[in-house]
Amino acid sequence: MVFSSVEFIFRFLPIFLISYFVTPKSYRNVTLLAGSLVFYALGEPLYVLLMMFSIVINHILALKIHEEQSQGGRGKKFLVAAVCYDFLVLFIFKYLNFATSIINGIAGTDIGEVDLTLPLGISFYTFQVVSYVADVYMGRYYPDRNIISFATYVSMFPQLIAGPIVNYSEVAESLRYRKTRFPEVEWGVTLFIVGFSYKVLLANKIASLWNEVQTVGVYGIDTFTAWLGSWGFSMQIYFDFFGYSLMAIGLGRIMGFKIPSNFYNPYTVKSATTFWRRWHITLGRWFKEYVYIPLGGNRCSKFRNLFNLFVVWFLTGLWHGANWNFIIWGLFYFVILMLEKNFYLDKIENSKYIGHIYMLFLIPISWTIFNITDLGDLILYLKRMFFIPLEGTVDTSGVFFRLFGRYWWMLLICGVCATKYPIKIIKAARNTMTVKLILLALFWLSVYQLLMGANNPFLYFRF
Repeated sequence: MVFSSVEFIFRFLPIFLISYFVTPKSYRNVTLLAGSLVFYALGEPLYVLLMMFSIVINHILALKIHEEQSQGGRGKKFLVAAVCYDFLVLFIFKYLNFATSIINGIAGTDIGEVDLTLPLGISFYTFQVVSYVADVYMGRYYPDRNIISFATYVSMFPQLIAGPIVNYSEVAESLRYRKTRFPEVEWGVTLFIVGFSYKVLLANKIASLWNEVQTVGVYGIDTFTAWLGSWGFSMQIYFDFFGYSLMAIGLGRIMGFKIPSNFYNPYTVKSATTFWRRWHITLGRWFKEYVYIPLGGNRCSKFRNLFNLFVVWFLTGLWHGANWNFIIWGLFYFVILMLEKNFYLDKIENSKYIGHIYMLFLIPISWTIFNITDLGDLILYLKRMFFIPLEGTVDTSGVFFRLFGRYWWMLLICGVCATKYPIKIIKAARNTMTVKLILLALFWLSVYQLLMGANNPFLYFRF
């Protein structure tokens, strides 16, 4: 089940919210936990047990770490046990077949693939439990002795499937006590509607541009059409993920939680360095706190720092998917960031226009690498983007003008909504009747699109 579905909005959510708010405050974690498990079980009835087992294992090991540290020990063996367990489960379900294909390719063996589906949200909740156990080990906070409270933190349905990746310290106080305030609920509803509209009216609609380019095929498009398609996908993935994150944050506000922001206008920046401070913010924070800094961060030699960054970006790519294109995508950003850092970051950041033009080309190139999993097809598409002739090309005349004429207005709307101004205006005027009527119209227009059977994919489910 996804947030942008009729089943969620008109069935699950009303029943859950009524149950949640009629529950006495001291028992609301139980209701939230039960609702979250039901939400997850509706999509993954078997794998909910896997998540529950992960909760129990990490809860016990975190308590063991604290117990040993209180007796003068370090508790390192329990940390290692927790991390090994968490990443072993993630490896089996997400990377085992990828590793098998690599072994087969190198050794010439014929090891068969294991028929396993990827559990929804496993990458996100694995990172959350690892951060929790690591923070307990480092003494940032005491472990939560209430397993219901800890289980609620891990399985909270607003951020379970696709984040944001929430640190325990960000919700610890709210897990113990939270007060429902009408302005917070109202703002939560506003964020949910904006995210819902971004997902259904922008991401789902602009997705058709990339689909049409793929239908025509790389041999039937010219360079301008290739760039047009890549920009279409760039807008799709942004509003798909940003919209879902806004819905998660909004639902959290309704229930009294302040889930951290995951995006801050990443398409308006002047460099890849700034882009990655504003895109999937909680993932970047996780890798900084639990990989980059433990490896030594930047308090080391230049060569060691280069190695640390290489590891971070290799793992960032691999986290997104078990395929070579994701690794290439991560290393692509590693190279770009190193070039910026050592040669031209100040120049493009201080320029009024050059940085924006630079990112106008960099963003679609990076998302093209991210999007096309078949390396042969990826090479062909990149060749097409850079005017390199392809043998067997058919007549491409008219394709660009046909697609541009159909989608230019959608790209324009997406471009405006990718800036800070729409949400800034809504926040400033959210108490006015005009904004409330606009939000109501956007909500029902989005519902209408879903009822009409509009295409409703969610890209980050596969990660």
